[in-house]
Amino acid sequence: MRDPIIPELRTGKAAEHWQDNISESCRVNLKLISDASTIATSYPREQALNWLSQHVPELRLRHILRVEQTAIALAQHHQVDVNQAGQAGLLHDLAKYFKPERLLQMARDAGLAIDPVEAANPHLLHAEVSAIVARAELGIHDEAILNAIRNHTLGRPEMSRLSCVVFLADSLEPGRGHTPELEALREASWQDLYQGVWLTCEQTMRWLFEQQRLIHPRVVLTRNWAMLLAQQQLQAANS
Repeated sequence: MRDPIIPELRTGKAAEHWQDNISESCRVNLKLISDASTIATSYPREQALNWLSQHVPELRLRHILRVEQTAIALAQHHQVDVNQAGQAGLLHDLAKYFKPERLLQMARDAGLAIDPVEAANPHLLHAEVSAIVARAELGIHDEAILNAIRNHTLGRPEMSRLSCVVFLADSLEPGRGHTPELEALREASWQDLYQGVWLTCEQTMRWLFEQQRLIHPRVVLTRNWAMLLAQQQLQAANS
């Protein structure tokens, strides 16, 4: 098994050698992402792009397009439907710039239960509300795609491999940066979706602890679920 420990916990020559390997692997992975535009897909994009151009700023649109391409590349690598992955990636942030009051009202109107963490930070609802917008305004009725949109921020225990792909694509697309920590998470995600989700949740929680921010319980539950799956797969491979 590859060691899942993130880079800042390594020291000395072993760390230098490991990070050299990670950097080379990530160069390959970034090439795969850049090549994702050549992968044949068949989902409609024009209506979504027109909607996005009117509701999100250019920098956010660039992020969305990188998520789309990263999701396609990850999906192809892990044998997940590339059309569903690309479409979910393209639509994942439809409600990103909705005001808190609008997010709360749309969530209530849809009958969603709003927990105390979401009430304190309504921005967390943008994933759920993006799925509402995708259905109502863009005519998306594929529940697998809608669930991937819903799950891209907090994750969810038992979420599909498609949801894992979009969750990771949003967190790890190339525009997020190239720190050793991110490169390690990208490498883990290319090798195993569940380990990628597990370690990405841990990195998110670590940052939230440091910032003294609220942590949504679903992130913890998603981390535990993904960790157990990754460990079970390891045990099965070694048995």
